[in-house]
Amino acid sequence: MKIEPFAVEEWMNAYETQARFNIAETCVDSVSAAELLEICGEDPEAFWKEFSGRRLTYGDIEGAPAFREGVCGLYRTLRPEEVIPTHGAAGANHHVFYSLVEPGDRVISIMPTYQQLVSIPEGYGADLRVMRLLPENGYLPDLEELSRLAAAGTKMICLNNPNNPAGALMSGEYLREAVRIAERAGAWLLCDEVYRHLTQEEEPWCDSVADLYERGISVGSMSKVFSLAGLRLGWIASHGEDLRRKLLSHRDYTHISCGMFDESLAAIALKNRDRLLARSRRIVRENLQLLDAWVQSEPRIRYFKPQAGTTALVFYDYDLPSREFARRLLEETGAFVVPGDCFGEERCMRIGYACDAKTLREGLTAMSAFLRSLETEGRV
Repeated sequence: MKIEPFAVEEWMNAYETQARFNIAETCVDSVSAAELLEICGEDPEAFWKEFSGRRLTYGDIEGAPAFREGVCGLYRTLRPEEVIPTHGAAGANHHVFYSLVEPGDRVISIMPTYQQLVSIPEGYGADLRVMRLLPENGYLPDLEELSRLAAAGTKMICLNNPNNPAGALMSGEYLREAVRIAERAGAWLLCDEVYRHLTQEEEPWCDSVADLYERGISVGSMSKVFSLAGLRLGWIASHGEDLRRKLLSHRDYTHISCGMFDESLAAIALKNRDRLLARSRRIVRENLQLLDAWVQSEPRIRYFKPQAGTTALVFYDYDLPSREFARRLLEETGAFVVPGDCFGEERCMRIGYACDAKTLREGLTAMSAFLRSLETEGRV
């Protein structure tokens, strides 16, 4: 199939290793296996001894029970058999489209968002309708527009909550209205929820479409919230035996199974999710204060302050296209961001603020020096 180049991933692949200050990364500051076991209060010697004695077969084809049970703890209505493990959330999103979308199907998605939610259904020949998320609406979907687009027979509506890159968060009531729209159309409601539970408010619970709608499909992963991107482990969560059979049938062609080691560590993390979530929330809340103070100190910088997640869409008032801005920033200072044009936006960049605080501070300081150089060049 023909598909658009994956802009953000190609940018990261090309330049990330050159960064001195990587403030493009979207995962909460990653942990090692040793750190994970320590945070979770596990005996590392006992873990490695037990795991090293296992035969390295395919393991549990439909997913290790302890891992699937752990995922269920992130939802209110889910049963372990309704969790389909995948190779990361990227694998989960692709697998949903691969299993459900056919040429000509009406699919509604949003922009800006993670490009998979637009380019994959378009590549499969869907009748794709794209809704622009606007700052004046707080980067939330316009529900009236969604209702107009969601004609009877619409196959799927694709959302992203919390939003990447803007950090907007749909409330439970907002999601319920989106569910009502999907229900009237008879549509699946796919929601990429990889940043779920990383709120800036004290109340941490975020509703999931999998709990709100029989045809709601939630995608999650161990990468962002749990700081374990190296496990390459995600999941599809949804009710309905027919959907489960279809997902598993298609999965035989693409997955067979996920890794035994990945699922073992993920099960430990999810069993101790409160500890890891507390760590992650502390990091994103403290670091957003650093980012916010920097934005307020720069007169030619503005942003929509994130409500959740790990990313912010930051706009600048300089006469420079976003790709050139980001490339020069990296070359001249070592600070690394993602240009807004990777998300169909201009004169802006995506900053990931969930790295370690030292990297964030130094990256923002380097960017301030770069902005002064642009002013000297007369780029204002």
